[in-house]
Amino acid sequence: MKPGQRYLSFLFLTAALAAPAATITSAASQDDRRQEDNHRNDKRRTRVYDRSHKDYHVWDDNEDRAYRRYLGEQRQDYREYSRLKRTEQNRYWDWRHSHPDDGRDHN
Repeated sequence: MKPGQRYLSFLFLTAALAAPAATITSAASQDDRRQEDNHRNDKRRTRVYDRSHKDYHVWDDNEDRAYRRYLGEQRQDYREYSRLKRTEQNRYWDWRHSHPDDGRDHN
């Protein structure tokens, strides 16, 4: 084999071996971005267990609006749901089940 052909073969072999590594690297960076987006969404959307009705609800912006509406109807100041006593949480879920919004309130 001539030295020129050997050099050209070496370049093609190197390119063929490096191409999958470059593809994997770009896919990994896209996965990192997806994980960051999902993590941000998870902070805004959490699942909350309703003990008295034995079901789960997604606590998102929609649920937060319903909770604030409940507090307004009860003439109570805003308190974070997670800081409520269990009996107060149960009262909220009793109210929530009687005030659904298009069936989107639980999963």
